[in-house]
Amino acid sequence: MVAGQDIVVRPVTTKAQTKQFIDIAYTLNANDPHWVPPLRSEVAKIITPGKNPFFEHARVQFFLAERQGKVVGRISAHIDELALMQPVEQGMGPGTGNWGLMEASDETAMHALIQTAEAWLKEQGMTRVLAPLSMSVWEEPGLLTKGHDHSPMILMGHHRAEYQGWIESFNYQVAKRLLCYALPVVDGFNNLVNRIVASGERNKRLHIRRVDKKHFDRDAAIIMNLLNDAWSDNWGFVPMTDHEIEHAGKSLKPIVHEDLIRIAELEGEPVAFMMTLPDMNEHIKPMRGSLLPFGWAKLLWWLKFPKSRSMRVPLMGVKKELQNSRLASQMAFMLIEYIRRDATRYFGTKRAELGWILEDNQGMVAIASAIEADVNREYLIYEKAL
Repeated sequence: MVAGQDIVVRPVTTKAQTKQFIDIAYTLNANDPHWVPPLRSEVAKIITPGKNPFFEHARVQFFLAERQGKVVGRISAHIDELALMQPVEQGMGPGTGNWGLMEASDETAMHALIQTAEAWLKEQGMTRVLAPLSMSVWEEPGLLTKGHDHSPMILMGHHRAEYQGWIESFNYQVAKRLLCYALPVVDGFNNLVNRIVASGERNKRLHIRRVDKKHFDRDAAIIMNLLNDAWSDNWGFVPMTDHEIEHAGKSLKPIVHEDLIRIAELEGEPVAFMMTLPDMNEHIKPMRGSLLPFGWAKLLWWLKFPKSRSMRVPLMGVKKELQNSRLASQMAFMLIEYIRRDATRYFGTKRAELGWILEDNQGMVAIASAIEADVNREYLIYEKAL
């Protein structure tokens, strides 16, 4: 237990406290019209050992902040053992711990929570903090600092605008910017992009195929293994374990549609992929975090007959040995165009978002510029020496 001014911070140790940890986010964000209440059952899975494979290689402690017996905030402190094994120059590395899942009613509560998380990390031998990560780098990294005026898309975080100043006033410096790009997709792309796609279609060595849900496990493994290879040199990269790959596949399977996920093959070998997801947030936002009493029926209906005005591209990658080649960018444009066609034709999609994209990922930034996409959200990851 940590006390500071009128704030008391306690570790979460009971089921009742776990419920409070989940519920406080709904309380503090209730008046934000752009916050999308996640399903409470899904939040519970994320923070429960045995249901989230992140815990298999991480040490995690949750905390609640109280003022006069009333919960006013929460935070997670965690250490990813796989992240500790990564090269320091890629952002993680030895001595790097994290905090995340942070919500606070005011600056005093936030500082008490961060101070507690830092103290826990130091006790665990950490010398540096990289935050916020909620919790894995593959889940919801970064603090939203641009884009508060519209709701986040599926698997994206949304935070109060005040949080940026409160965090930066506690001696945190920006380590990396993550960008999201938005674009209309109904009318297609410019002539340059269309010529690049047409040129790729004439390449007999190259084939772009849909994923096959009849062989879902096979294609999910292909995509995730490509991802581990394609992103292995990226800042912040932590490899996904086999269990995490399996878990991600099962979690995403209900919203996976063959028209929206493509694999590029070069002479029959998978070398690139693009994953696009319908924006489920459009449909779960009115449910206010619960499938009861009728939300489950509406969600099942949507999953069976999906229509989505918006799509998100959360993941895209090209095999490392082909990166920085002319073929890599050509495959990227082909993947984007093929999925755009089917998204507009079968799902009624009007707009799409690409992200997150590292601010210094020159290849992806160039592709976003070529398809005339604009930055509509920005997330910051901070660092601080302990």
